[in-house]
Amino acid sequence: MTTYLIAGLGNPGPKYTANRHNVGFMALDELARRWGAPSFRDKFKGEFTKVALGDHDLVLLKPMTFMNLSGESVQAAMRFFKVPVDRVVCIHDELDLEFGVVRIKVGGGTAGHNGLRSMVEHCGGPDFLRCRVGIGRPVRGRPEGYVLSDFNSLERVELGSVLELAGDIIETAVREGPRQSMNRHHGRS
Repeated sequence: MTTYLIAGLGNPGPKYTANRHNVGFMALDELARRWGAPSFRDKFKGEFTKVALGDHDLVLLKPMTFMNLSGESVQAAMRFFKVPVDRVVCIHDELDLEFGVVRIKVGGGTAGHNGLRSMVEHCGGPDFLRCRVGIGRPVRGRPEGYVLSDFNSLERVELGSVLELAGDIIETAVREGPRQSMNRHHGRS
């Protein structure tokens, strides 16, 4: 069995639940529901659950360290489950993609995303898989306030389909590889 660690990034607590910055948590909940995962448990400065998918063991992790320290939680889980950086999948919000667009890529920079910066610092470099869930850029105002605001009413109507697409992209990437996932799903959003 090959083990993958899938980390959805977000901030803990009810005031952040519906924030754009918490779309990683939302997508992880979609995966847990889809795969019939047991309830999340507290460990690794986060909440995690495990599920089998074909010949893969998948650890689903929500760091509860707040976004800027996400890498601490991910690193602890990587060490415990002996998962190398190339079998880590990070689900995060992406300002540089329009809302509704979901993309997967291997490695890259942080583009000012503090959760990604923490992951790079703590998890052995930038070469983890990223599931980038587009939230678009604010029309006015600073990105910091925008990412900590809730999805608007029109976005909430579409959010379920966006999370399903993120789930499809991740499932294909784990089963068949990132290139196959890009080829199959990048035209869908």
